[in-house]
Amino acid sequence: MIMSALKDMLENLKKLPVNLLESARRRAPATSDRTRSQAIFANLFLHINSTRVNINSLRPLYTLGVGIASATFFSILSLTGILLMIYYKPSATEAYNSIKDIHYIVPTGRFIRNIHRWSAHLMVITVLLHMVRVFYTSSYKKPREWNWVIGMGLLVLTFALSFTGYLLPWDQLAYWAMTIGVNIAGSARELTDAAGITSLIDAGGLMRETLLGSKSLGEDAILRFYFLHCILLPILLTALISIHFWRIRKDGGLSRPDEPEDEPRISLHNGQPVFPRDPQKTYGLMAVIKGTGPNVNNGPEDTLPSWPNLLYAELAVFIICTAIALGLGLFLDAPLKELANPNIPENPAKAPWYFLGLQEIVSYSAFSGGVLIPTIVLIGLALIPYLDREKNYVGIWFSNRNGKTVAFLSLVFSIIITVSLLAFTIQYGWLRKWFPEIPQLFITLINPGTLYALLFSLWSLLIIKRYNSIRLGAIALFTCFLVGFLILTFFATYNRGPNWEFYWWPSMWPAH
Repeated sequence: MIMSALKDMLENLKKLPVNLLESARRRAPATSDRTRSQAIFANLFLHINSTRVNINSLRPLYTLGVGIASATFFSILSLTGILLMIYYKPSATEAYNSIKDIHYIVPTGRFIRNIHRWSAHLMVITVLLHMVRVFYTSSYKKPREWNWVIGMGLLVLTFALSFTGYLLPWDQLAYWAMTIGVNIAGSARELTDAAGITSLIDAGGLMRETLLGSKSLGEDAILRFYFLHCILLPILLTALISIHFWRIRKDGGLSRPDEPEDEPRISLHNGQPVFPRDPQKTYGLMAVIKGTGPNVNNGPEDTLPSWPNLLYAELAVFIICTAIALGLGLFLDAPLKELANPNIPENPAKAPWYFLGLQEIVSYSAFSGGVLIPTIVLIGLALIPYLDREKNYVGIWFSNRNGKTVAFLSLVFSIIITVSLLAFTIQYGWLRKWFPEIPQLFITLINPGTLYALLFSLWSLLIIKRYNSIRLGAIALFTCFLVGFLILTFFATYNRGPNWEFYWWPSMWPAH
């Protein structure tokens, strides 16, 4: 009896790997549509995807994979951030030296910090690209309106996460960039000063002290930013990302084209998918759906099991993004300047690159560039799905030929307006230069930023009237602001030098 029990125990030890795997996956191997669906439905991490995916959603040039790329870079940031927290000391007296230790002493510390830095920049870029993709493919329309609003929240949190992390190295670059940032946050005082009510309502001062925890950028600020960057914002971002993915599934899955007549279709021949002969019209899915031909049907609701088709596509994006982050971390060092010194200002002192477009406008009016215009743009973006209720062309880039025409015309219009106004202000200055005694309220309300917003809005209204389409008007306005933002960011990065003067290139800056 004892020998039998010992034999059973040895036999169970031999089968331990197989039994362990079966108990973990709780399902049969994915060999059929049913078991593939169960693989998604029964897994905590995979069930956020639908069990089946529309074949058009897998077109690489349709989604561009930027949504998954954003989540990938956030995952990389979370992992590398935890590793950096082991050595980082959130103190004004020790933060800089701890970063130097990570950079020069801790094994692979420089590599991890580099990956963290560049992944933060890449996450900002991919989140912006994801927003652009969703907008231009009309993927914000019913029933996805609220998920677009959640996406706006994710955009703000992404900026906030990157902004709060910018201060933590406590070097000159971080200190003076944050000084500009918190001054922008407190710019409401410009309006209350102009109205003479700051002594009664100091909203700007309250916002500034809320961020800093004191009157100046110091010990309290670095602790507060550390808490925001490492605890509060990641928790909020994780929660919103989870809700965002869940809503994608509940709102009908990944968006896809509505299959208008001029769109290419996938048909079936002898149980295998047949792609259009024109190579420019192929979906690029042959590698993804190879061997899954029996699951392809004729009609607008062609679907495939998410396991393995969607998972392979997501895995490919994950691998590519990880490789990019590793490559940048290996060859490009994250910047680290001298220890922060409040008595030696940087010249030019510049905000993080994603705020440089705003800083160009802030140079004329802090309130308009830092609060008024960003608030109007964010509210306008959030309301787009509720103003544009047109139901046609969902999932089609630029909606139709008119959309492509409007986007191109808006691109040209925005370039002309933005560059012309920049050239005018460089050559002739603005109201304060012409009328030194002019009240600040006029500067706040009439400046290049408010003119951009006004002209772009008038252009959008003209497009709505010309084409009788709210959707095309939205494309016009979105394109104008997007192009204007890119031009202003480039201009503030490369053409603004010491004392915020214009230079054709950084090499022309004065030596001292």
